[in-house]
Amino acid sequence: MRRIVTWALSTITTLVLLMSYHTSTSSTASTVNASGVTPGSASKGAAPGSVPNSGGSAGTGNGTTGGSSNGSASSADGTTFAGAAVPTRFGNVQVQITVVDKQITAATVLQIPNRDRKDIQINNRAVPILNSATVKAQSADIDMVSGATVTSVAYIQSLQSAIDKANL
Repeated sequence: MRRIVTWALSTITTLVLLMSYHTSTSSTASTVNASGVTPGSASKGAAPGSVPNSGGSAGTGNGTTGGSSNGSASSADGTTFAGAAVPTRFGNVQVQITVVDKQITAATVLQIPNRDRKDIQINNRAVPILNSATVKAQSADIDMVSGATVTSVAYIQSLQSAIDKANL
């Protein structure tokens, strides 16, 4: 009899705790995404989910850092090439590479899905891995990140576009 009462009370307690758990449905999170920009802090007029430019000349509104027609810009550190913005069901993914002496010296994201905490959590883990793999491989032949398949596929497509623009 004692076991039955203990079981019933623990079941009721568990159900009450589960029903009272409040999940967040708000898309505003204070977590910083992989580019170092807090979601929602993009400049006015920027596309939702886009990351504002971080240095270089003023953006053209399409996520590139230069005003030339091929999406490239020259800076003191090298030339940057922005890949195509690849749409996914979660948002656009756009990659920019920096090239010095026909070598990829850096890869950054210009746009990445950041609608909710799950997007931010996944991309905070995946984007640095993809960026470093790009520099190491010097090509778009990189492995996808487990758990971030959609982001990885779009990242690789945008990366290949940027590499094609750089003629590497």
